[in-house]
Amino acid sequence: MQLFVTLLQQILFAGALAIVGFVVWSRVSFIAETIKLGKPLDRTDRKDERMRNMLLIAFGQRKMFEKPLVGIMHFVIYAGFLLINVEVLEIVLDGLFGTHRLFAGALGGFYTFLISFFEFLAFGVLAVCVVFLIRRNLLIIPRLFSKDLDGFPRLDANIILTAEIVLMLFLFTMNATDSILQTRTADSTWGVYVTDHYKPVGSFLISQFFIPLYKNMTTGNLLVLERMAWWLHIVGILSFAVYVTYSKHLHIALAFPNTYFANLEAKGKFTNMDAVTKEVQGMLGVPVTVQVAEAADGQIGRFGAKDVQDLTWKNIMEAYTCTECGRCTASCPANLTGKKLSPRKIMMDTRDRAEEVNRNLTSHGANFTDGKALYGDYITKEELWACTTCNACVDACPVNINPLEIIMELRRYASMEESAMPNSWASMAANMENNGAPWAFSSSDRFNWAEELKAKS
Repeated sequence: MQLFVTLLQQILFAGALAIVGFVVWSRVSFIAETIKLGKPLDRTDRKDERMRNMLLIAFGQRKMFEKPLVGIMHFVIYAGFLLINVEVLEIVLDGLFGTHRLFAGALGGFYTFLISFFEFLAFGVLAVCVVFLIRRNLLIIPRLFSKDLDGFPRLDANIILTAEIVLMLFLFTMNATDSILQTRTADSTWGVYVTDHYKPVGSFLISQFFIPLYKNMTTGNLLVLERMAWWLHIVGILSFAVYVTYSKHLHIALAFPNTYFANLEAKGKFTNMDAVTKEVQGMLGVPVTVQVAEAADGQIGRFGAKDVQDLTWKNIMEAYTCTECGRCTASCPANLTGKKLSPRKIMMDTRDRAEEVNRNLTSHGANFTDGKALYGDYITKEELWACTTCNACVDACPVNINPLEIIMELRRYASMEESAMPNSWASMAANMENNGAPWAFSSSDRFNWAEELKAKS
Protein backbone atom coordinates (compact mmCIF):
# COMPACT_ATOMS: atom_id res chain seq x y z
CA MET A 1 0.00 0.00 0.00
CA GLN A 2 2.80 2.38 0.92
CA LEU A 3 4.55 1.69 -2.41
CA PHE A 4 1.30 2.27 -4.33
CA VAL A 5 0.68 5.61 -2.59
CA THR A 6 4.26 6.71 -3.25
CA LEU A 7 4.08 5.77 -6.94
CA LEU A 8 0.72 7.49 -7.32
CA GLN A 9 2.11 10.64 -5.77
CA GLN A 10 5.12 10.56 -8.10
CA ILE A 11 2.90 10.13 -11.16
CA LEU A 12 0.52 12.91 -10.13
CA PHE A 13 3.38 15.23 -9.26
CA ALA A 14 5.25 14.59 -12.51
CA GLY A 15 2.00 15.22 -14.42
CA ALA A 16 1.37 18.50 -12.58
CA LEU A 17 4.96 19.59 -13.19
CA ALA A 18 4.69 18.78 -16.91
CA ILE A 19 1.39 20.68 -17.28
CA VAL A 20 2.74 23.74 -15.48
CA GLY A 21 5.96 23.61 -17.50
CA PHE A 22 4.02 23.51 -20.76
CA VAL A 23 1.70 26.38 -19.78
CA VAL A 24 4.57 28.57 -18.53
CA TRP A 25 6.63 27.85 -21.65
CA SER A 26 3.67 28.71 -23.90
CA ARG A 27 3.04 31.97 -22.07
CA VAL A 28 6.72 32.93 -22.02
CA SER A 29 6.93 32.23 -25.76
CA PHE A 30 3.91 34.46 -26.36
CA ILE A 31 5.49 37.28 -24.31
CA ALA A 32 8.77 36.92 -26.22
CA GLU A 33 6.91 37.11 -29.54
CA THR A 34 5.03 40.18 -28.34
CA ILE A 35 8.26 41.94 -27.37
CA LYS A 36 9.68 41.13 -30.79
CA LEU A 37 6.84 43.11 -32.41
CA GLY A 38 8.94 46.18 -31.66
CA LYS A 39 11.57 47.61 -33.96
CA PRO A 40 15.23 46.54 -33.59
CA LEU A 41 17.40 48.42 -31.14
CA ASP A 42 21.07 47.83 -30.34
CA ARG A 43 21.76 47.85 -26.61
CA THR A 44 24.97 45.79 -26.56
CA ASP A 45 27.38 48.64 -25.80
CA ARG A 46 29.02 49.49 -22.43
CA LYS A 47 28.57 45.98 -21.06
CA ASP A 48 30.33 46.63 -17.75
CA GLU A 49 28.11 49.61 -16.98
CA ARG A 50 25.02 47.64 -17.92
CA MET A 51 26.00 44.74 -15.66
CA ARG A 52 26.64 47.15 -12.79
CA ASN A 53 23.21 48.73 -13.27
CA MET A 54 21.53 45.33 -13.26
CA LEU A 55 23.28 44.23 -10.06
CA LEU A 56 22.60 47.48 -8.22
CA ILE A 57 19.04 48.21 -9.37
CA ALA A 58 17.46 44.82 -10.13
CA PHE A 59 19.36 42.58 -7.72
CA GLY A 60 20.34 45.13 -5.08
CA GLN A 61 17.02 47.04 -5.11
CA ARG A 62 18.92 50.35 -4.85
CA LYS A 63 16.07 52.63 -5.85
CA MET A 64 13.68 50.99 -3.41
CA PHE A 65 15.85 52.10 -0.50
CA GLU A 66 15.25 55.77 -1.26
CA LYS A 67 12.39 55.18 1.19
CA PRO A 68 14.16 52.96 3.74
CA LEU A 69 11.16 51.40 5.51
CA VAL A 70 9.38 50.41 2.29
CA GLY A 71 12.72 49.34 0.83
CA ILE A 72 13.44 47.00 3.74
CA MET A 73 9.97 45.44 3.57
CA HIS A 74 10.24 44.95 -0.17
CA PHE A 75 13.69 43.41 0.26
CA VAL A 76 12.31 40.94 2.84
CA ILE A 77 9.78 39.67 0.28
CA TYR A 78 12.41 39.67 -2.47
CA ALA A 79 15.06 37.81 -0.45
CA GLY A 80 12.47 35.41 0.90
CA PHE A 81 11.26 34.63 -2.60
CA LEU A 82 14.79 33.86 -3.79
CA LEU A 83 16.04 31.83 -0.83
CA ILE A 84 12.89 29.89 0.01
CA ASN A 85 13.09 28.45 -3.49
CA VAL A 86 15.98 26.27 -2.22
CA GLU A 87 13.43 24.46 -0.06
CA VAL A 88 11.06 24.37 -3.03
CA LEU A 89 13.79 22.56 -4.96
CA GLU A 90 13.86 19.87 -2.25
CA ILE A 91 10.07 19.55 -2.36
CA VAL A 92 10.11 19.17 -6.15
CA LEU A 93 12.79 16.47 -5.97
CA ASP A 94 10.89 14.70 -3.20
CA GLY A 95 7.79 14.72 -5.39
CA LEU A 96 9.63 13.27 -8.38
CA PHE A 97 11.68 10.64 -6.55
CA GLY A 98 9.14 9.67 -3.89
CA THR A 99 11.49 10.69 -1.07
CA HIS A 100 10.93 12.88 1.97
CA ARG A 101 13.35 15.63 3.03
CA LEU A 102 15.92 14.47 0.52
CA PHE A 103 18.63 16.89 1.68
CA ALA A 104 18.36 16.00 5.38
CA GLY A 105 20.71 13.03 5.23
CA ALA A 106 23.45 14.87 3.36
CA LEU A 107 23.32 18.05 5.44
CA GLY A 108 22.92 16.48 8.87
CA GLY A 109 22.41 18.92 11.73
CA PHE A 110 22.88 21.89 9.38
CA TYR A 111 19.61 20.91 7.70
CA THR A 112 17.56 21.91 10.76
CA PHE A 113 19.33 25.28 10.90
CA LEU A 114 18.78 25.82 7.17
CA ILE A 115 15.03 25.08 7.30
CA SER A 116 14.73 27.29 10.39
CA PHE A 117 16.40 30.09 8.46
CA PHE A 118 13.96 29.59 5.58
CA GLU A 119 11.09 29.69 8.05
CA PHE A 120 12.41 32.95 9.46
CA LEU A 121 12.35 34.40 5.94
CA ALA A 122 8.89 32.91 5.36
CA PHE A 123 7.58 34.57 8.51
CA GLY A 124 9.08 37.87 7.32
CA VAL A 125 7.32 37.43 3.96
CA LEU A 126 4.03 36.69 5.73
CA ALA A 127 4.31 39.72 8.04
CA VAL A 128 5.25 42.12 5.23
CA CYS A 129 2.43 40.81 3.01
CA VAL A 130 -0.05 41.53 5.81
CA VAL A 131 1.33 45.07 6.13
CA PHE A 132 1.16 45.59 2.37
CA LEU A 133 -2.44 44.32 2.26
CA ILE A 134 -3.41 46.82 4.95
CA ARG A 135 -1.46 49.54 3.18
CA ARG A 136 -3.11 48.85 -0.15
CA ASN A 137 -6.69 48.54 1.08
CA LEU A 138 -7.08 50.56 4.26
CA LEU A 139 -4.56 53.40 4.10
CA ILE A 140 -5.36 56.17 1.63
CA ILE A 141 -2.25 56.29 -0.55
CA PRO A 142 -3.23 58.19 -3.73
CA ARG A 143 -1.03 56.24 -6.15
CA LEU A 144 -2.59 52.97 -4.97
CA PHE A 145 -6.18 54.22 -5.36
CA SER A 146 -6.05 56.02 -8.71
CA LYS A 147 -8.47 55.10 -11.49
CA ASP A 148 -5.86 53.46 -13.73
CA LEU A 149 -5.73 50.61 -11.19
CA ASP A 150 -9.46 49.92 -11.28
CA GLY A 151 -10.40 46.34 -12.09
CA PHE A 152 -7.83 43.57 -12.45
CA PRO A 153 -4.69 45.62 -11.59
CA ARG A 154 -5.94 46.32 -8.06
CA LEU A 155 -7.25 42.76 -7.67
CA ASP A 156 -3.97 41.38 -8.99
CA ALA A 157 -1.94 42.89 -6.15
CA ASN A 158 -4.36 41.57 -3.53
CA ILE A 159 -4.37 38.09 -5.07
CA ILE A 160 -0.58 37.88 -4.97
CA LEU A 161 -0.28 39.14 -1.39
CA THR A 162 -3.03 36.83 -0.15
CA ALA A 163 -1.55 33.85 -2.00
CA GLU A 164 1.87 34.43 -0.46
CA ILE A 165 0.36 34.54 3.03
CA VAL A 166 -1.54 31.29 2.43
CA LEU A 167 1.54 29.58 0.98
CA MET A 168 3.61 30.49 4.04
CA LEU A 169 0.89 29.11 6.34
CA PHE A 170 0.89 25.85 4.38
CA LEU A 171 4.67 25.70 4.80
CA PHE A 172 4.43 26.12 8.58
CA THR A 173 1.63 23.55 8.80
CA MET A 174 3.62 21.05 6.76
CA ASN A 175 6.71 21.43 8.92
CA ALA A 176 4.80 21.41 12.22
CA THR A 177 2.90 18.21 11.43
CA ASP A 178 6.14 16.67 10.14
CA SER A 179 7.84 17.44 13.47
CA ILE A 180 5.01 15.72 15.39
CA LEU A 181 5.00 12.68 13.10
CA GLN A 182 8.69 12.13 13.80
CA THR A 183 7.67 11.25 17.38
CA ARG A 184 4.92 8.80 16.41
CA THR A 185 7.13 5.80 15.59
CA ALA A 186 5.45 3.72 18.30
CA ASP A 187 2.00 4.01 16.75
CA SER A 188 0.67 0.47 16.25
CA THR A 189 -0.97 1.27 12.92
CA TRP A 190 1.35 3.79 11.29
CA GLY A 191 4.63 3.31 13.18
CA VAL A 192 6.48 1.48 10.41
CA TYR A 193 5.43 4.02 7.77
CA VAL A 194 6.38 6.92 10.05
CA THR A 195 9.79 5.38 10.82
CA ASP A 196 10.54 4.84 7.13
CA HIS A 197 9.19 8.16 5.87
CA TYR A 198 9.66 10.86 8.53
CA LYS A 199 13.32 11.05 9.41
CA PRO A 200 14.17 12.64 12.79
CA VAL A 201 15.30 16.17 12.00
CA GLY A 202 13.61 17.90 14.95
CA SER A 203 11.39 20.98 15.01
CA PHE A 204 12.03 24.30 13.30
CA LEU A 205 12.18 27.95 14.32
CA ILE A 206 8.67 29.16 13.43
CA SER A 207 6.63 26.01 12.81
CA GLN A 208 7.31 24.78 16.37
CA PHE A 209 4.75 27.35 17.54
CA PHE A 210 2.13 25.61 15.39
CA ILE A 211 2.74 22.22 17.01
CA PRO A 212 0.25 22.76 19.89
CA LEU A 213 -2.51 23.19 17.30
CA TYR A 214 -2.02 19.66 15.95
CA LYS A 215 -0.32 17.57 18.65
CA ASN A 216 -3.57 15.98 19.88
CA MET A 217 -4.54 14.73 16.43
CA THR A 218 -4.33 11.02 15.61
CA THR A 219 -1.38 9.83 13.56
CA GLY A 220 -3.65 9.04 10.61
CA ASN A 221 -5.14 12.54 10.60
CA LEU A 222 -1.69 14.06 10.95
CA LEU A 223 -0.50 12.13 7.91
CA VAL A 224 -3.47 13.40 5.90
CA LEU A 225 -2.91 17.00 7.06
CA GLU A 226 0.83 16.89 6.40
CA ARG A 227 0.32 15.52 2.88
CA MET A 228 -2.44 18.05 2.19
CA ALA A 229 -0.23 20.92 3.34
CA TRP A 230 2.66 19.53 1.25
CA TRP A 231 0.51 19.28 -1.86
CA LEU A 232 -1.22 22.62 -1.37
CA HIS A 233 2.10 24.35 -0.80
CA ILE A 234 3.81 23.00 -3.90
CA VAL A 235 0.72 23.19 -6.12
CA GLY A 236 0.26 26.77 -4.91
CA ILE A 237 3.83 27.58 -5.93
CA LEU A 238 3.35 25.94 -9.34
CA SER A 239 0.11 27.88 -9.81
CA PHE A 240 1.95 31.05 -8.83
CA ALA A 241 4.53 30.30 -11.54
CA VAL A 242 1.72 30.27 -14.10
CA TYR A 243 -0.16 33.24 -12.68
CA VAL A 244 2.88 35.48 -12.46
CA THR A 245 3.27 35.42 -16.26
CA TYR A 246 -0.12 37.18 -16.50
CA SER A 247 0.54 39.48 -13.56
CA LYS A 248 2.44 42.67 -12.88
CA HIS A 249 4.75 40.44 -10.82
CA LEU A 250 6.41 39.39 -14.06
CA HIS A 251 8.89 42.10 -13.09
CA ILE A 252 10.44 39.51 -10.74
CA ALA A 253 12.09 38.05 -13.85
CA LEU A 254 12.09 40.93 -16.35
CA ALA A 255 13.63 43.52 -14.02
CA PHE A 256 17.03 41.95 -14.70
CA PRO A 257 17.13 42.21 -18.52
CA ASN A 258 15.22 45.49 -18.39
CA THR A 259 17.81 47.20 -16.21
CA TYR A 260 20.65 45.64 -18.19
CA PHE A 261 19.33 46.99 -21.50
CA ALA A 262 18.23 50.36 -20.08
CA ASN A 263 19.16 53.58 -21.85
CA LEU A 264 22.53 54.77 -20.52
CA GLU A 265 22.39 58.21 -22.09
CA ALA A 266 21.70 61.26 -19.94
CA LYS A 267 18.07 61.80 -19.03
CA GLY A 268 16.55 64.41 -21.31
CA LYS A 269 18.63 63.45 -24.35
CA PHE A 270 16.17 62.61 -27.10
CA THR A 271 16.92 60.33 -30.02
CA ASN A 272 16.82 62.16 -33.34
CA MET A 273 15.15 60.51 -36.29
CA ASP A 274 17.69 59.63 -38.99
CA ALA A 275 15.32 60.69 -41.78
CA VAL A 276 14.91 64.17 -40.29
CA THR A 277 18.62 64.47 -39.47
CA LYS A 278 19.53 63.61 -43.07
CA GLU A 279 17.09 66.16 -44.47
CA VAL A 280 18.26 68.94 -42.15
CA GLN A 281 21.92 68.24 -42.87
CA GLY A 282 21.19 68.36 -46.59
CA MET A 283 19.33 71.67 -46.25
CA LEU A 284 22.19 73.19 -44.26
CA GLY A 285 24.77 72.01 -46.78
CA VAL A 286 26.78 70.05 -44.21
CA PRO A 287 28.04 66.48 -44.71
CA VAL A 288 25.32 63.91 -44.24
CA THR A 289 26.33 61.60 -41.39
CA VAL A 290 23.37 59.17 -41.33
CA GLN A 291 21.99 56.59 -43.69
CA VAL A 292 18.25 55.99 -44.00
CA ALA A 293 17.03 52.65 -45.28
CA GLU A 294 14.06 53.03 -47.60
CA ALA A 295 11.15 50.62 -47.61
CA ALA A 296 10.50 48.28 -50.54
CA ASP A 297 8.09 50.82 -52.03
CA GLY A 298 10.74 53.54 -51.90
CA GLN A 299 9.07 55.38 -49.03
CA ILE A 300 10.68 56.26 -45.73
CA GLY A 301 9.23 54.79 -42.58
CA ARG A 302 6.62 56.33 -40.32
CA PHE A 303 7.50 59.41 -38.32
CA GLY A 304 7.14 58.54 -34.66
CA ALA A 305 4.83 55.78 -33.42
CA LYS A 306 1.15 55.21 -34.04
CA ASP A 307 0.99 51.62 -32.78
CA VAL A 308 3.19 49.24 -30.83
CA GLN A 309 4.98 47.97 -33.94
CA ASP A 310 6.43 51.47 -34.34
CA LEU A 311 8.00 51.31 -30.89
CA THR A 312 11.21 49.41 -30.10
CA TRP A 313 11.37 45.98 -28.51
CA LYS A 314 12.77 47.66 -25.41
CA ASN A 315 9.66 49.84 -25.06
CA ILE A 316 7.47 46.73 -25.09
CA MET A 317 9.76 44.91 -22.65
CA GLU A 318 9.44 47.88 -20.31
CA ALA A 319 5.65 47.65 -20.54
CA TYR A 320 5.84 44.03 -19.40
CA THR A 321 8.34 44.91 -16.67
CA CYS A 322 6.12 47.63 -15.17
CA THR A 323 5.43 46.90 -11.49
CA GLU A 324 2.36 49.19 -11.52
CA CYS A 325 3.68 50.71 -8.29
CA GLY A 326 2.66 54.20 -9.41
CA ARG A 327 5.82 55.98 -8.29
CA CYS A 328 6.08 57.47 -11.77
CA THR A 329 2.54 58.84 -11.65
CA ALA A 330 2.98 60.09 -8.08
CA SER A 331 5.99 62.15 -9.18
CA CYS A 332 4.45 63.44 -12.45
CA PRO A 333 3.79 67.21 -12.20
CA ALA A 334 1.10 67.02 -14.87
CA ASN A 335 -0.77 64.33 -12.93
CA LEU A 336 -0.31 66.22 -9.66
CA THR A 337 -2.01 69.26 -11.18
CA GLY A 338 -5.06 67.27 -12.26
CA LYS A 339 -4.14 66.41 -15.85
CA LYS A 340 -5.18 63.03 -17.24
CA LEU A 341 -1.61 61.92 -17.89
CA SER A 342 -0.47 58.92 -15.85
CA PRO A 343 2.90 57.42 -16.87
CA ARG A 344 1.83 54.15 -15.23
CA LYS A 345 -1.23 54.04 -17.50
CA ILE A 346 1.00 54.70 -20.53
CA MET A 347 2.96 51.53 -19.74
CA MET A 348 -0.13 49.45 -18.94
CA ASP A 349 -1.83 50.58 -22.16
CA THR A 350 1.27 49.73 -24.19
CA ARG A 351 1.39 46.23 -22.71
CA ASP A 352 -2.34 45.64 -23.26
CA ARG A 353 -2.21 46.85 -26.84
CA ALA A 354 0.91 44.80 -27.63
CA GLU A 355 -0.80 41.66 -26.37
CA GLU A 356 -3.92 42.47 -28.39
CA VAL A 357 -1.87 42.96 -31.56
CA ASN A 358 -0.01 39.68 -31.07
CA ARG A 359 -3.25 37.78 -30.45
CA ASN A 360 -4.70 39.27 -33.63
CA LEU A 361 -1.62 38.28 -35.64
CA THR A 362 -1.71 34.77 -34.21
CA SER A 363 -5.42 34.31 -34.88
CA HIS A 364 -5.89 36.16 -38.18
CA GLY A 365 -2.49 36.43 -39.87
CA ALA A 366 0.01 39.18 -40.59
CA ASN A 367 -2.30 41.24 -42.82
CA PHE A 368 -5.11 41.57 -40.29
CA THR A 369 -5.92 45.02 -38.88
CA ASP A 370 -8.48 45.64 -36.17
CA GLY A 371 -8.86 49.33 -36.92
CA LYS A 372 -7.34 50.33 -33.59
CA ALA A 373 -4.00 51.79 -32.55
CA LEU A 374 -2.09 52.66 -29.40
CA TYR A 375 -2.39 56.34 -30.29
CA GLY A 376 -6.00 57.47 -30.06
CA ASP A 377 -7.67 54.24 -28.94
CA TYR A 378 -5.55 53.59 -25.86
CA ILE A 379 -3.58 56.78 -25.23
CA THR A 380 -5.32 60.06 -25.97
CA LYS A 381 -3.96 63.34 -27.30
CA GLU A 382 -4.87 65.00 -24.03
CA GLU A 383 -2.59 62.63 -22.14
CA LEU A 384 0.30 63.13 -24.55
CA TRP A 385 0.28 66.90 -24.60
CA ALA A 386 0.01 67.15 -20.82
CA CYS A 387 3.55 65.77 -20.49
CA THR A 388 6.21 68.36 -19.59
CA THR A 389 9.09 65.99 -20.55
CA CYS A 390 10.63 66.62 -17.13
CA ASN A 391 11.81 62.98 -16.72
CA ALA A 392 10.40 62.77 -13.18
CA CYS A 393 8.71 59.47 -14.09
CA VAL A 394 11.95 58.05 -15.47
CA ASP A 395 13.88 59.02 -12.36
CA ALA A 396 11.23 57.57 -10.02
CA CYS A 397 10.93 54.10 -11.59
CA PRO A 398 12.57 51.43 -9.43
CA VAL A 399 13.41 49.25 -12.45
CA ASN A 400 14.55 51.91 -14.96
CA ILE A 401 11.43 52.07 -17.14
CA ASN A 402 11.18 55.09 -19.44
CA PRO A 403 7.54 56.09 -20.18
CA LEU A 404 8.78 59.33 -21.74
CA GLU A 405 10.23 57.51 -24.76
CA ILE A 406 6.80 56.15 -25.65
CA ILE A 407 5.14 59.53 -25.07
CA MET A 408 7.64 61.30 -27.33
CA GLU A 409 7.30 58.76 -30.13
CA LEU A 410 3.50 59.11 -30.07
CA ARG A 411 3.90 62.90 -30.04
CA ARG A 412 6.17 62.70 -33.06
CA TYR A 413 3.51 60.82 -34.95
CA ALA A 414 0.79 63.24 -33.91
CA SER A 415 2.90 66.27 -34.86
CA MET A 416 4.62 65.12 -38.02
CA GLU A 417 1.99 62.90 -39.61
CA GLU A 418 -1.29 64.35 -38.36
CA SER A 419 -0.26 67.93 -37.57
CA ALA A 420 -2.20 67.41 -34.36
CA MET A 421 -0.04 69.49 -32.04
CA PRO A 422 -1.58 72.30 -29.95
CA ASN A 423 -2.08 75.59 -31.81
CA SER A 424 0.51 77.40 -29.73
CA TRP A 425 3.06 74.71 -30.56
CA ALA A 426 2.18 74.85 -34.25
CA SER A 427 2.73 78.61 -34.27
CA MET A 428 6.06 78.21 -32.54
CA ALA A 429 7.17 75.54 -35.03
CA ALA A 430 6.16 77.75 -37.97
CA ASN A 431 8.06 80.68 -36.48
CA MET A 432 11.14 78.51 -35.95
CA GLU A 433 11.01 77.43 -39.59
CA ASN A 434 10.35 80.89 -41.03
CA ASN A 435 12.12 83.21 -38.62
CA GLY A 436 14.67 81.03 -36.85
CA ALA A 437 13.09 81.91 -33.51
CA PRO A 438 9.91 81.04 -31.58
CA TRP A 439 8.54 84.58 -32.01
CA ALA A 440 6.54 85.97 -34.90
CA PHE A 441 8.96 88.57 -36.19
CA SER A 442 11.78 88.38 -38.70
CA SER A 443 15.43 88.06 -37.78
CA SER A 444 16.06 91.59 -39.06
CA ASP A 445 13.82 92.95 -36.30
CA ARG A 446 15.35 90.82 -33.58
CA PHE A 447 17.43 93.58 -32.00
CA ASN A 448 14.88 96.38 -32.19
CA TRP A 449 14.48 96.21 -28.44
CA ALA A 450 18.15 97.10 -28.05
CA GLU A 451 17.77 100.14 -30.29
CA GLU A 452 14.81 101.26 -28.24
CA LEU A 453 16.89 101.00 -25.08
CA LYS A 454 19.63 103.11 -26.67
CA ALA A 455 17.12 105.76 -27.68
CA LYS A 456 15.75 105.95 -24.15
CA SER A 457 19.19 106.27 -22.66
